[in-house]
Amino acid sequence: MIYPIRLCTLLVIGACALNANAQTYPTKPVRIIVPFAPGGPTDLQARWAGQQLNIVLGQAFIIDNRGGAAGVPGTEMVVKAAPDGYTLLAGNPGPLTIAPSVRAQMPYDTLRDLAPIMLIARSASCLAIHPSLPVKGVKDFIAFGKARPGKLNYGSPGVGTVGHLATELFATQAGVKLNHVPYKGAALYTIDLIAGHIELAVVQFAGCAPLLQQGKLRAIGATSQKRTPLLPNLPTIAEQGMPGFESYNWNGMLAPAAMPKAIVTRIHEILAKALATPESQQLFIGQGHEPGGDTPEEYAAFIRAETEKWSRVAKAANIRE
Repeated sequence: MIYPIRLCTLLVIGACALNANAQTYPTKPVRIIVPFAPGGPTDLQARWAGQQLNIVLGQAFIIDNRGGAAGVPGTEMVVKAAPDGYTLLAGNPGPLTIAPSVRAQMPYDTLRDLAPIMLIARSASCLAIHPSLPVKGVKDFIAFGKARPGKLNYGSPGVGTVGHLATELFATQAGVKLNHVPYKGAALYTIDLIAGHIELAVVQFAGCAPLLQQGKLRAIGATSQKRTPLLPNLPTIAEQGMPGFESYNWNGMLAPAAMPKAIVTRIHEILAKALATPESQQLFIGQGHEPGGDTPEEYAAFIRAETEKWSRVAKAANIRE
């Protein structure tokens, strides 16, 4: 039997050990797994995070790109890693909230098997059309689409991606029947959209802005909650008669679920402080991102809400893999 006084002593010793681990962490290089190829927003924001952690903690934070299968295998690697703080995940909605909504079988449960640390940034997009379409905004497009059910095509980076489900969310709320044309990346469908081979696509702000200025595309609405500084004259979809509509790509930092809370807190503190600086704010906003900084609890609630939303969209549009 462990007597009450001894039990209290053990709890205090355990708490002190965790605090000591956080104070000395890390004692060797840390691996940040990016479950996508180099060069995309998830990769770039993971590199930003690794740099901030390296500056403060004095150890290398090594980016390990493990792309393929919509990010699920790379994410699974983190789930199965030792929860000691030396393997972190650059999180993205694809493998964390969308794949669980559209796949019949998943090798992990996002909120059960991973510990959210911080949402780094959210990235909204333009709902863009080919300039030949005789529409100026969302209401015009809805009327145009309803008059041509099943005749308008939209592109996405593939089945079960943010671009796919965001457009299906729009179509469902608008009551418009659209045809999905999956591509192997945003660059490919953007080329076809410019050429007029498809009529509609979700294009991220940073890539959309120059194409709009050149007259190669026309944007009819922003998928964000509020207007972006990059395109201040572009109204949101929500303010054009579709209240509550929003869709974001996003990136954040997570870890295996059993990682000590003291280390979660330490990493969050460093990243949140770095993100709040004017330099980081300017960097992210200038790239069309909305800086995050959520607490681990807020990030977990956000992931839960996103999963529920995309599950409803996938069910309504009958999207299953």
